[in-house]
Amino acid sequence: MRNFTLALLLLISGGCTQMPPQKTPETASVGSGQNQPAATATIPIPNRPQDPKMKKFIDDLMGKMTLEEKIGQLNLVSVGFTVTGPVVSENVDENITKGLVGGVFNTFTPIAVRKLQEKAITQSRLKIPLLFGYDVIHGHRTIFPMPIALAASWDMAAIERSARIAADEASADGLNWVFSPMVDIARDPRWGRIAEGAGEDTWLGSQVGKAMVRGYQGNDLAANNTVMACVKHFALYGAAEAGRDYNTTDMSERRMMEEYLPPYKAALDAGAGSVMSSFNDINGVAATGNRWLMTELLRNQWGFDGMVVTDYTAINELIPHGLGKNEYEVAKVALDAGIDMDMVGEVFLKHLGQLVKDKKVTEDQINVACRRILEAKYKLGLFEDPYRYANEQRAKETLLKKEYRDAARDIARRTMVLLKNQNQTLPLKKTASIALVGPLVKSQVDQLGNWNGAGDWKQAISVEQGIRNVAGAGVKITYAKGANIADDTLMLRRLNAHGGNIEVDPRSAEAMIREAVQVARRADVIVAVVGESQGMTGEASSRSDITLPGRQLDLLKALKATGKPLVVVLMNGRPLALKWESDNADAILETWFAGTEGGNAIADVLFGNYNPSGKITATFPQNVGQVPIYYNQKMTGRPYGGQQLDKYKSRYLDVPNDPLYPFGFGLSYTTFSISAPTLSTANLQPGGNMTVSVQVQNTGNYDGEEVVQLYVQDLVGTVSRPVKELKNFKKVFLKKGETQTVTFTLTENDLKFYDINMKYVAEPGDFIVYVGPNSRDVKSAPFTLTSSGAAAGNP
Repeated sequence: MRNFTLALLLLISGGCTQMPPQKTPETASVGSGQNQPAATATIPIPNRPQDPKMKKFIDDLMGKMTLEEKIGQLNLVSVGFTVTGPVVSENVDENITKGLVGGVFNTFTPIAVRKLQEKAITQSRLKIPLLFGYDVIHGHRTIFPMPIALAASWDMAAIERSARIAADEASADGLNWVFSPMVDIARDPRWGRIAEGAGEDTWLGSQVGKAMVRGYQGNDLAANNTVMACVKHFALYGAAEAGRDYNTTDMSERRMMEEYLPPYKAALDAGAGSVMSSFNDINGVAATGNRWLMTELLRNQWGFDGMVVTDYTAINELIPHGLGKNEYEVAKVALDAGIDMDMVGEVFLKHLGQLVKDKKVTEDQINVACRRILEAKYKLGLFEDPYRYANEQRAKETLLKKEYRDAARDIARRTMVLLKNQNQTLPLKKTASIALVGPLVKSQVDQLGNWNGAGDWKQAISVEQGIRNVAGAGVKITYAKGANIADDTLMLRRLNAHGGNIEVDPRSAEAMIREAVQVARRADVIVAVVGESQGMTGEASSRSDITLPGRQLDLLKALKATGKPLVVVLMNGRPLALKWESDNADAILETWFAGTEGGNAIADVLFGNYNPSGKITATFPQNVGQVPIYYNQKMTGRPYGGQQLDKYKSRYLDVPNDPLYPFGFGLSYTTFSISAPTLSTANLQPGGNMTVSVQVQNTGNYDGEEVVQLYVQDLVGTVSRPVKELKNFKKVFLKKGETQTVTFTLTENDLKFYDINMKYVAEPGDFIVYVGPNSRDVKSAPFTLTSSGAAAGNP
């Protein structure tokens, strides 16, 4: 995340560049508030219910603290190793004993944590315990599928369970704070960090964020098997221009409020204890230096009373953002904005003391930040028992235990999306001969995906091993690598310089393809395992070309020419452009990066031990030129209706507007029919509700699950509205031949949006409700919201 300047965050409205007047919470503008409070200003602690015992304890403790020790609490250091940046903190031992460290990043295991915690407890003056944080993104030791894959399960219980297991393992391994969930809405698959979030939809992303927070924090933050969640990246990071990581973000106030901010708010409402600032600027002001974002919105409007930490060296990076000439200046910018803790950069530690002496900031500002950090430690139970997360015996009993590996396998199966299955090519028969081809067939490293934290790739199950485990002795397997994952020398150097572990076959691409074709001709069916390496997605891994890298497409074309059934198994962390593959493969299974048990889970699906039920949560484009592409775009005055010779419409000359695979799409080995929706009333009253019912039937030959999705379109508004918006879904299991009635409840609140005056309202008028298996293949029914009493409110 990156940060920015000591200026007002201005909205340009009607050609006017002066700051708009202060507004009420439901209409507050992005431009509201100053970024630089007066040096003598008092920063009040928000009025909120507070544990009086905690308040007294922290009051007493802070009464004993020097200014230097208070500033020390604002310092988060890195010890051991770093995966997100080049800086590792120096003089850590000495600073801990002086009380100048509030938390430690990148250290885990009970032994390592106890060593540092003992130093704080036994050698510092006030014996204040340390926080221990880490990037636990999709599992700690037992690695689950990437978050974009977890979202594709549309299974909130499974997502929450993955976070609960991650919390149990992380806390057993010495940690009490995890930098997750990432709730950034992302609509540009070139951005590598799309893999870390729930995809493109605001409503679904909000549900996923809440489930993750519940899983991490449980019902008792002070329990020894829960951890404090950190909602990131605040804010709008997923909208980085050109899909290029760390890049600028610029959007309208309405889009921000309606589409990008709600998942953060939902995760905070679920109780998340901390927030991480983002690297990007927002309309010209970097998030880490943005007082409107961090104080006016987060604190004053949303009422968040937890702690805010920067991303890695984000305060230092306010200098290249142009918010200050040096660390002294940007330290003030970040503190004024409302930042509590400085990750790794040590800018606060070096400069806040002098800033107080120079009357540029007040000690009261530092008190507020210090109190928030101490409150987090109190809520985690660290003052009661600083070693509750450093139990070696518990670690031995918890990490990678069979129950958790079994859960990882089951959850991974639920995330996989069947994109194509022509002529029932899948499931495979356990008596077939299979040509197993592709650069990812044997890979264990890539199963874990990026952001695999403390996961050990040697514990991961490859696709080859999973197929052998599941298929048994009845299947004959032959193997050829067929292609390298990439052929670009610079790309390979970049990946391997940062833990890519990519082994390059020295043979020519032509020789490798010839071998693969020979192997394929001797088999009944070809399973080609292709995609990206784990290092091609994630932070700092943007790609301008989102087709299969290297010579993998050439390999697939050669395999197709054999005439044998071709099953494409994808491993990747983003939507890919797969036009040829979609047109020519007999079956395509999207497996993402499936985690520790990935190979077993993939084999379970390939052989029909599990019927796939996943649905994509980010649109797959036909080519990169369609990007950004997402299902809930706004209506246009010249919509394209499919008439190929109709020139003056919103369309491309060289490709259809339609995506390759729409949001919410995913097939099953069985088939389902969903009836047109039946409404309990055609006129929804303000304050009332309406029931939407559909009949769902399993019309195929397998038991299976279907994700029944409900969308709404507002036909007329004071501002242009999306063509449809997801408002609910239900995932139902049906035995073959079974029929079930699925019902949803719609209320006025489901129809609210920010109107022309930026008030959050439901406007009376005509609507359409759509229900179907994805955002494209839906059936509809009209209804009206009546006009009496449509009132404004907060979202």
